[in-house]
Amino acid sequence: MTSDLRIAVLIPCYNEAGTIGNVVRDFQRVLPGADVYVYDNNSSDDTARLAQTAGAIVRHEPQQGKGNVVRRMFSDVDADVYVMADGDDTYDAASAPRLVELLLEENLAMIVGRRVHEQAEAYRPGHVLGNRMFTAAIEKLFGRTFTDIFSGYRVFSRPFVKSFPMSSAGFEVETELSVHALTLKLPVAEVDTPYKVRPEGSVSKLSTFADGFRILFRIVQLFRSERPQLFFSLLGCILIAASLVLAYPLLVTFLETGLVPRFPTAILATGTALSGLLSFCSGIILDTVTQGRREAKQLAYLATPAPQWRGAARKARS
Repeated sequence: MTSDLRIAVLIPCYNEAGTIGNVVRDFQRVLPGADVYVYDNNSSDDTARLAQTAGAIVRHEPQQGKGNVVRRMFSDVDADVYVMADGDDTYDAASAPRLVELLLEENLAMIVGRRVHEQAEAYRPGHVLGNRMFTAAIEKLFGRTFTDIFSGYRVFSRPFVKSFPMSSAGFEVETELSVHALTLKLPVAEVDTPYKVRPEGSVSKLSTFADGFRILFRIVQLFRSERPQLFFSLLGCILIAASLVLAYPLLVTFLETGLVPRFPTAILATGTALSGLLSFCSGIILDTVTQGRREAKQLAYLATPAPQWRGAARKARS
């Protein structure tokens, strides 16, 4: 399979000197024809040197944040199939050939390696709860979804990578990848993969609360940009409901006395109602714009040649 294709393993790294050597060697063993790229993100330890010693192609990204690193990798690296994993040695490299083969056989855009952990220490309870909550939110806002939207273990086709307009800077990048695939209704899959405990000395770079708020804010941004009609309609309903609450006592007083004693409140209620109506109109206009953007992204995806695996062609003929 690897002789038919150019496969690139992409590993974003920040201070993973204790694990990066094993990660590189593991992927080289299971995907012997692949190029393994390690993008060092301003590490203060020996991550870059150890990755290079293990045989990886090492490059550097000065802008801090996983999203910035992934954007740079997608831009720089040219391949047919991309395998992305973290450098902390928690993902199962042995699953990579199976994921690559499934991507090719089913002609998929992306496969998410769903993390299955056998030891409680591998996945902190707070992260499990947060993953479930954010997954449920994305399902409500964008329809069908994955069960592990924050997994960093993914396999992509070339059309997906080269047509993805990424804007995330940090750990919210996985959310953006998932939403992009869902909104364009691209062919995707989710496959269970073992998730290991971090080796001793390896520390998670994810801040539960700070990054959690960033991810929540990013979901709201994506909801606004990808489904503007629903977003601004909900906002309009809230504003109109607020204006009715403000106007009700004024209306009762006016019907009883013929007077409007709280004129500033009447102005506020009127302005709030008008803002609600403008929000509805904005949603309708922006929905047309979003539809045009979505079609442009779909055309960019279709314009990029998909990987051609001779094994897949032989299977189709048989």
